[in-house]
Amino acid sequence: MSAARKDASAGQEALVRVAARALARANLVHAYGHCSSRLDADHFLVCAARPMGLIAPGVAGTVVPVHGDLPEGVLGEVRIHQHIYRLRPDVGGVIRSMPPTVMTLSSARVTPAARHGMGSYFSPAVPLWDDPQLVRSDAQARGVAETLGAASAIAMRGNGAVVAAESLLHATVLTWYLEDAARIEWQLRAAGLADGAPVLSPAEAAARAVGTGRIYERMWEYLTAGDPEGALADLSQPRAQ
Repeated sequence: MSAARKDASAGQEALVRVAARALARANLVHAYGHCSSRLDADHFLVCAARPMGLIAPGVAGTVVPVHGDLPEGVLGEVRIHQHIYRLRPDVGGVIRSMPPTVMTLSSARVTPAARHGMGSYFSPAVPLWDDPQLVRSDAQARGVAETLGAASAIAMRGNGAVVAAESLLHATVLTWYLEDAARIEWQLRAAGLADGAPVLSPAEAAARAVGTGRIYERMWEYLTAGDPEGALADLSQPRAQ
């Protein structure tokens, strides 16, 4: 049974809205997609159920229990978030997105290899959920979460991607990185260079996939620049207990 309902703070609400609009501006979502931020071990906040770029300042999200039924009005695929938070206590943010190049590659059952710096964060591989259907049942959502495993991202065949990370800030940045890795994969294949192009070894990827030097923070600043609520977003991240 889930713990008593938890309310989100104004800063937590702003964070989810700022991330939603940033993803839309970067063409990583369109009419479809959603993002969430963990509030504690038993609750997370998901953005309003509308096109993410149209979520206006002040529009509240919904607090969702990690265990239990979805609240009224919450989109069915938010079950994916629930199951990831259940299985991954290290995860503080989840994004369901529609990156165009990831979508193209996944339609051919291809996911981007770790070929460049931004791809290193997904080494050794981006797993594939090999089913194009919408994920609106607990059984499907559990399958996506289990296929994701300990990875940061999963591509869904012809159906976008899910990214899970230690915070919503990190998940937003990694969603951008995932699409950039897909761009590299697509361009190398289009040029006929993929077979001879190197893939980062696990050691190379581990050395490159750093968080120092404000790597994540600088990309967050780039993606959220000019947002009317950018300064209001609470970037602290509660961890599951």
